[in-house]
Amino acid sequence: MKRFLTFIIVLSCAFVSGQNITDVLRYSLEETQGTARFQALGGAFGALGGDLSALNVNPAGSAVFNFSEFSVTGTNYNRENEVLFGNSQRNTDINSIELNQVGGVFVFKSSESPWKKLALAFNYDQVRNFDNEFVASGNTTQGIDNYFLNFAQGVELGPLRVQDGEFIEDAYLDIGSSLGFGAQQAFLGFQAGLIEPVADEDTNTAYVSNAQYTSVNQDYLQSTNGFNSKFTLNFSGQYQENLYVGASVNFHSVFFEQLTLLDEGGYDPTSPVQFTTFDNFLRTEGYGFSFSVGAIAKLNDNIRIGGSYQSPTWYELTDDTSQRINSTLAEPDINFIDFGIVNLFEDYSIKTPAKITGSAAVVFGKDGLISFDYGYQDFSQAEITPNLDPNFAAENEFIANNLGVVNTYRIGGELRFEQVSLRGGYRYEESPYENGEIIGDLTGFSGGIGYNFGPSRIDLAFVRTERDVSELLFSSGLDSAVDINQINTNITLGYSFKF
Repeated sequence: MKRFLTFIIVLSCAFVSGQNITDVLRYSLEETQGTARFQALGGAFGALGGDLSALNVNPAGSAVFNFSEFSVTGTNYNRENEVLFGNSQRNTDINSIELNQVGGVFVFKSSESPWKKLALAFNYDQVRNFDNEFVASGNTTQGIDNYFLNFAQGVELGPLRVQDGEFIEDAYLDIGSSLGFGAQQAFLGFQAGLIEPVADEDTNTAYVSNAQYTSVNQDYLQSTNGFNSKFTLNFSGQYQENLYVGASVNFHSVFFEQLTLLDEGGYDPTSPVQFTTFDNFLRTEGYGFSFSVGAIAKLNDNIRIGGSYQSPTWYELTDDTSQRINSTLAEPDINFIDFGIVNLFEDYSIKTPAKITGSAAVVFGKDGLISFDYGYQDFSQAEITPNLDPNFAAENEFIANNLGVVNTYRIGGELRFEQVSLRGGYRYEESPYENGEIIGDLTGFSGGIGYNFGPSRIDLAFVRTERDVSELLFSSGLDSAVDINQINTNITLGYSFKF
């Protein structure tokens, strides 16, 4: 009966959380998603408007609509990862299909007021799709024992023991709630037999590894799924003939899951440890809020300029984690610690950096257009709160010292031949890191076609982006990293109709 209650007990336990710069970037970086037309033009809509996903760039864009309109969009996401680890390369390729955009705008015209049009709009967009997977297999000189040694040094041996009459899973939960995440990891390493104390005394605080090797073979899988979505409520207006202004409030929703599986072998023949498995599961859920304001001005019949401010997004998030471990020397009851035993972390907040966008466009009547957007975002201003937590204060200092300004450039063009529109776009986004080594610059190309039926339109887009990243397998004790060439290819189909 007690083992059945273990899951309930953990829900009231507070753990020292391990949120870091990776979490900040996960919810700060955005993909160019939305309607098919928006994606085909590379998202360069800051001076154009007239598209529901353009509200993500400039909220004045809804006043550009001449008629009320509704649109819906679906996307096939293809993620291709070329992974280099330990002089070995592995490729993975996955697909997922999502309904990524739904929205509508209501346009109210007036002939008796200097406000020629007022528009009310709502729109749902996926800001980011987290469905992804990569596999890394290779040989390295750093085994997983270093992860547990790093947490264990300085922790007394007494709490790492399972007491008489105590279940191992209860001991695992109790040490997490009372001493924190680091001591809990030391407990796992000790109970799995990967590390042992220098002295068999409860007051011992020094540990050594039971794994003997000059190098180990590691097979590592990371699989993620989920989304970061945004629901926008927008109000805008056209003043006289040449000025559009607007504002939006945005409600964000986050769901993220990450599974990592590690199998390690290849130890020396005389090593007491001959195999290790260590698996982790993370789930994050939460919500956020942001707002934006913007304006578009028509300088003449052909040239438009736009500017917008997108506030920081304030997220409130909750993490829970599960773990399982085994090895040659593991205690027999170690299998009772599995993904059914959940660690619930205290709520925390992330503030992403604000963004300023300047835009210009040239419209050639009904024949086509060219549009350009420039975005400025200072990632060193991102924060994890509450700041009173010393772990968060240290991480925020690390963020301020290592992240920098991201300049984003987007250009798009469209040619129209009666009912048919041909589109293309280009996107370049700098690394959020000052040195650009952990996450590289992003480049993207897009194209598309649309057919206008009059009261309705169907659009198809193709988007390909590429970026190099270097990712640590574990956040502590090891500096083993995988080098990943990420290639994302989206095929998007959208339908819109006027009413």
